[in-house]
Amino acid sequence: MGLPPVSPTGLVAAGISALVMVAIVAVRYLLASGGFALATRSARPGLYRGLTPQIRTEIIWSLASAAIYGIPAGIVAWGWQQHGWTRIYDDIGAYPLWYLPVSLLLYLFAHDSWFYWTHRWMHRPRVFRLAHAVHHASRPPTAWAAMAFHPVEALTGAIVIPALVFFVPIHVGMLALVLTIMTVMGVTNHMGWEIFPRALVRSRIGGWLITASHHQLHHERYRCNYGLYFRFWDRLCGTDNGLAAEGWDALGGRS
Repeated sequence: MGLPPVSPTGLVAAGISALVMVAIVAVRYLLASGGFALATRSARPGLYRGLTPQIRTEIIWSLASAAIYGIPAGIVAWGWQQHGWTRIYDDIGAYPLWYLPVSLLLYLFAHDSWFYWTHRWMHRPRVFRLAHAVHHASRPPTAWAAMAFHPVEALTGAIVIPALVFFVPIHVGMLALVLTIMTVMGVTNHMGWEIFPRALVRSRIGGWLITASHHQLHHERYRCNYGLYFRFWDRLCGTDNGLAAEGWDALGGRS
């Protein structure tokens, strides 16, 4: 069954919702990246010294990406609130409580799977030159590089969650948690140093999770460590090159 027709007034409301969401995504980026950049200044003084022109470029690309991420998210949010188009629910009793963590994992795994395969596609020579080279222009990446994407790449990332909410039920609180995890991991994986404790990163559980120690190798070697949250697809497909050597971030990963 298709979606019902939308009145001109509804189109205006959807447009306003999209603009509001663009602003929200942009502010979220500035607060998250700015906050972790301040943490970097404290934990790794001088790490970003001399990178001001690069950081300026990262911010420009990231704010452009905020618009691309915000528009579909805003339209979907409007459709949910005004017409109930999605599978997002706010009644905690609508599904069993055990489904809350299950839905969280489903979304993270689906997002991670989409990211892994589109990311590998982005590393094909033509696509890399067209789009993904923008992200890899950050050498080394900084906390500001989390959303520094060419519009083509930003679009591939922007459609995932808005598409999932039409098919997989999720409580609005769990959806907020998904977005929080996405934001935090996106920033911390690019900071140039490992924020998580060694006991976690190099543990058995950590061996299945992606943090800066794993993603740093992707930015150094390009053709490995493609995942976003989990190392499942990298391990399965033989693209997991492990973690950067211990102490890699003593100089913030800059060798």
